[in-house]
Amino acid sequence: MAPLRTRGIVDRRWAAGIVLLAGTLGLTACSSETHKTTTAGGDTTVPAAKVTTYPKNGAEKARPDRGVVVKADGGTLQSVSVTANGRPVEGAFNAQRTEWRSKWALRPGTTYTVTSTAKNSIGTVSRSTSTFRTLKPTAAQTATASLDWILESNRGKTYGVGLPIIVDFNRPVANKKAVERALEVTAEKPVEGAWRWIGDQRVVYRTKTYWPAHQTVKLNAHLAGVRVAKGVYATKDLNRTFRIGAARITKINLKRHRMAVYVDGKKARSVPVSGGNGTTREYTTTSGVHLTMEKGNPVRMTAPGRKKGDPGYYDLLVNYAVRISNTGEYLHQSMGEEYCLGRANCSHGCVRQPRSDAIWFYKTVQPGDVVVITGTKRKLEWNNGWSFWQLPFQTWKKGSALS
Repeated sequence: MAPLRTRGIVDRRWAAGIVLLAGTLGLTACSSETHKTTTAGGDTTVPAAKVTTYPKNGAEKARPDRGVVVKADGGTLQSVSVTANGRPVEGAFNAQRTEWRSKWALRPGTTYTVTSTAKNSIGTVSRSTSTFRTLKPTAAQTATASLDWILESNRGKTYGVGLPIIVDFNRPVANKKAVERALEVTAEKPVEGAWRWIGDQRVVYRTKTYWPAHQTVKLNAHLAGVRVAKGVYATKDLNRTFRIGAARITKINLKRHRMAVYVDGKKARSVPVSGGNGTTREYTTTSGVHLTMEKGNPVRMTAPGRKKGDPGYYDLLVNYAVRISNTGEYLHQSMGEEYCLGRANCSHGCVRQPRSDAIWFYKTVQPGDVVVITGTKRKLEWNNGWSFWQLPFQTWKKGSALS
């Protein structure tokens, strides 16, 4: 079945904004300090280490995407501290400790203080302090981005092992590499993953294999200061923490008209079902790896491409419906054709269940749970909803700007 609009109670999607502002570009330059020379005994003179900071001391329109660089000439850096409004800036030294670089972009329109020390070969300490300000965008252009998971409406709950991380922008992203470098995903139980761009306004993170169950995952999108496009900078980071719950894998065989739900590897439910009748393409359930995306009780469903009075037209309120694709496929309660359950495929494309099983599935499902359907001639498209698992991981990775 294909949904038109939902009436009734439906879980709302989550969206959190990141404002992107366009502004003029500021030039950066180096600055240096004057240091005294010291002696190493006899008449040998050893110059003090020279510390140079980029952007230069007093800069007013430093480009935030270029970050901070501190270099020591004639010695090694002992310490570097970069702060803004009392908050430290993360960075790292090179192997020789002659250079320090900030890890992420800086915030636009913000004043930074850089304090550093260096030593020359005989231990004489040089100190340097500088202050600069990143450019403040003056143009009125703005853009927003969002994570398109069901997060806010699922706050405090858990997510399935197939969950993707989706970031949407409301305007094209020209500098995809810079944006992708700013996206950091960490997990208690690490597993390989990669970002893939789907057009110019969406980037999706998918793991190579399903997330290991029962763990915490974090997304730190260090977007503030990233030059998204010419003259356009992000001004806010986005940090989210979520929990991966039990590994819920649902397997549906529509040749046998059976569904089995496995929780952490153990069969939790065996259910007689009925899938799409196959009389038309839209009435054929897709075979492939689906993910549960949202749910509603009830959901209004109408016949795709048909109007009232046409053969096969329907307009129904369906109870306990869990969406698994963008083409109107749901798992839901049977609508008066119980005789088909476990025997034949009689639906308009959805997977129907007995009422008690549909209620159980609805109440226990997590966003991102895996639903694998087999037994039909229509293959699920990889970009139909959250069907990203339809692509082999090696193919998936080719969509990264950093591949």
